[in-house]
Formats: sequence, C-alpha cells, structure tokens
Amino acid sequence: MSSENQNGSLETTFNNAVATVQFGHPASNSFPRELLDRLTAEINLLSRNETVSVIVLQSEGSKVFCSGASFDELLQVQNEEQGTEFFSGFAHLLNAMRNCSKIIVGRVQGKAVGGGVGIIATCDYVLATPESAVKLSELAIGIGPFVIEPAVSRKIGKTAMTEMTLAAHEWKSANWALQNGLYASLHNAAELDAEVANFAQKLSSYNSEALFEMKKIIWEGTEQWESILIERAKITGKLVLSDFSKNALTQFKK
Repeated sequence: MSSENQNGSLETTFNNAVATVQFGHPASNSFPRELLDRLTAEINLLSRNETVSVIVLQSEGSKVFCSGASFDELLQVQNEEQGTEFFSGFAHLLNAMRNCSKIIVGRVQGKAVGGGVGIIATCDYVLATPESAVKLSELAIGIGPFVIEPAVSRKIGKTAMTEMTLAAHEWKSANWALQNGLYASLHNAAELDAEVANFAQKLSSYNSEALFEMKKIIWEGTEQWESILIERAKITGKLVLSDFSKNALTQFKK
C-alpha cells in the first residue's frame, strides 16, 4: 500500500508478519496535517490486521528522521480552532500508536526535532544511528512540546525532558538519547537496516497473543492520554497565534 501527493508520501510493505511503514516529505520529513492523518489511519488499519504482529516505522532519506510539524501550515493558522485542529493531528497519531495492538519498532536514521521526537518516544523499541541527534525546539518558536510531553517524559523521565525543553536550541546527541532510554541501541548506517530487520523478524516469531498482552502492559496507566493530548493541542493552538511565534516561524523558514 502506498500513497504520495504534495503533502508527502506514505508506503507500507509486508514481509511475513512484519509491516514496514515509511513516511516522507521533501521538507525534511516534516508533517503537514494531511500526512499525519494518513499515518494515523495506517497505524489503525494495521492494528486490526491479524496477519501482522510487528510494525516497523521509518522515514525516507538518510539525514533526517523527522523535523516535526510543517512550518508552512503553522504559518497559515489564523485562529485557535485551526491551531487546535492542526496540533490534534499529533495527538491522534500518538494515541493511535499507543493503542495499536502491534509492537512498533522505530528505525531512526537521522536527526529528529519536536514532533519527531514525540513519535520516536511513542515507539515501543527504537534502533538508531550515531547521527540521530534530537532536539525539542518548541520554546524557541513561542510554543512548547505540550502534546508530545507525556510520551517523551514517559520514555526518558521528567528531568531529561525538562533539560531538552529548556535548552531549546541545543541538540542532544544520539548517545545522550541512548543513555536516557529514548533509543534501545545504536548502529552504523550501513548496519541499521539489517539490525532492524533481524530484530523485527525475531520479534514477529514470538507468540502474537503474548506480544498483544505485552503491548497492553507496556502502556498501562496512559488511558488518560485520550483527553490530555487534545487539551495540550488547545494550548499549543493558542500560543502559535502569538506575534512571537509568527515572527519566529518566519525567521526559521529563511
């Protein structure tokens, strides 16, 4: 299954019980709302697919895993309703990943910013390269990582999340991400695909019912995210309307 248009590309391939979902966008694999919705729908579809037990989530290219929200669309937000609607796209995606009945393995081949970090944190297991630095730059553009914060804090802890958030211009190295639990292991770019494939195939050979029950246990205590992430989207949707955010986004695009 594949789809591609001006809002980016999305392709799913199957190898035995492993489904590999690849997203891409010319602007550093950023997410316009339409692409977020397509990826959310695909995760939900695979969750119901009885022939799949493991999902590999990856992106196109070699340098950037995901640069977060589309700045072009953020600059087009004119009111709080539009802002909430846009950021709720990330809320819906993270909830779909959390609620998915399949184990999600992240393949991270490059840098990730903002929402991209949230997606990584919501994967159940992540393999990355030494070049896969991460940054939460939201404060620098007048908003904050409100929607993704529960996922990031759950994975790396509140202290490390705070460090990332307040140092909004600072890249954290892949080794830092590994030490803080965002990544499970690091591999050279030439070895990453083989390592991901081997791990996913090994995982898919386990009892699918056991994997399903383990997934539920992994995400115990997050049921409130259904409402919390939408409330966080409202906060961000309001803040992105500020003159500070508009000016900062314009400067970032130059």
